[in-house]
Amino acid sequence: MKWARAVAVVVAVILLAATASAQGLPKAKNGEEVGLSSERLKRITAGFQKDVDKGDVPGAVIMVLRKGKVAYYEAIGFQDRENKIPMARNTIFRIASMSKPFTSLAIMMLAEEGKIQLAYPASRYLPEFKDLKVGIEKKDEATGKVELVLEPAAREMTVQDLLRHTSGLTYGVFGKSLVKDRYNAVGAYDFNNTNAEFVKKLSQVPLQYQPGTTWEYSMSTDVLGRIVEVVSGVELDAFIAERIVKPLKLSDTGFWVEGEGRQVRMAMAQINPATGKRPPMDDVTKRPKWISAGGGMVSTAPDYARFCQMLLNGGTLDGVRLVSRKTIELMASNHLPPGVKYGPLVPLQFAGMTPMVEDGGGFGLGFLVRMETGRSPLPGSVGDYGWAGVHGTYFWIDPKEKLVGVMMMYAPALRMHYRYLTRHFVYQAFSDK
Repeated sequence: MKWARAVAVVVAVILLAATASAQGLPKAKNGEEVGLSSERLKRITAGFQKDVDKGDVPGAVIMVLRKGKVAYYEAIGFQDRENKIPMARNTIFRIASMSKPFTSLAIMMLAEEGKIQLAYPASRYLPEFKDLKVGIEKKDEATGKVELVLEPAAREMTVQDLLRHTSGLTYGVFGKSLVKDRYNAVGAYDFNNTNAEFVKKLSQVPLQYQPGTTWEYSMSTDVLGRIVEVVSGVELDAFIAERIVKPLKLSDTGFWVEGEGRQVRMAMAQINPATGKRPPMDDVTKRPKWISAGGGMVSTAPDYARFCQMLLNGGTLDGVRLVSRKTIELMASNHLPPGVKYGPLVPLQFAGMTPMVEDGGGFGLGFLVRMETGRSPLPGSVGDYGWAGVHGTYFWIDPKEKLVGVMMMYAPALRMHYRYLTRHFVYQAFSDK
């Protein structure tokens, strides 16, 4: 009976969503008004619907904005295939690593207030990180055994290092190394940690790399979340809610989904025919103990589109300014030093992005940034930037074309394919000169 009541609520929500606006974003009369072909935009719907019908994916919500107006906004397929609940435009998704730009913005807001300096060592705000050692794997020629040798760091990691993933940190749950083994031994990725407990555990293990020398997708953003808490004096979820979510009027964005009326709008993974089970999903129906700055948030396509439009506008939306235009320019610029090395790309592939060494990209303060016109197999412009989440969510911002693309879906195993597909579908619809 509980499910029957929930389904009834969902139906009511979907009826409302059918006529809902795109969270206050102005809507173009048609694609042509903003230089996109209405006929070619239909390829997005047809392409995704074909794969929904084949059972490859449950569904998706896709938004395309150009020149500040919504040119395409469709919900395709199912929010919950097994319970025959259609996808709604305001379906709520676990956005995983698309949480990172929110945390990066929070850091930059505090930097604008003079409370954080990007050039300062992280230990200035987190004393536990003072004098961290670097773990070097060395083979004993006599025994053949590989051991972890600790060496002093040539310099401390800075806040900038954390923002651009050159901190020397890693993810213990992806890939294999003796340092990663230490991460797992102390429980650095334990969801029962608070942010304070997480940082304390992380301070007990060595760095994977010398700070500033190597780009590796890592738990750096989660460390930034703790810095936000220490500097601001409030917990991360409260800071983001009051300083970002509320001013931007993001009605369904946060770290958990509260209330039956909202919980029934959550996207569900479809059952894997091979196992007869759904892929594992984090429980986001109540406030988590670990407010994960790097991957713990939920949102909707229209909410995230508002966030992106604010970035594209240079830090402002609907008369509300969060940061300055110059701060956004700094965030969306390449910050990787010349000669930087790249760590194993398993974590980067986990995030669903092509390796930067192959696509002519760099990394800013929270985003992948395109640095060249060629090399990438994906259409776009120099200076476009974005990021993604492991469950299948993706966004990018193309300042040259005044374009925002947001794709929300739950298809972890196929996430890279649909991110590529979405970009091609969007750029093929350009019709202006």
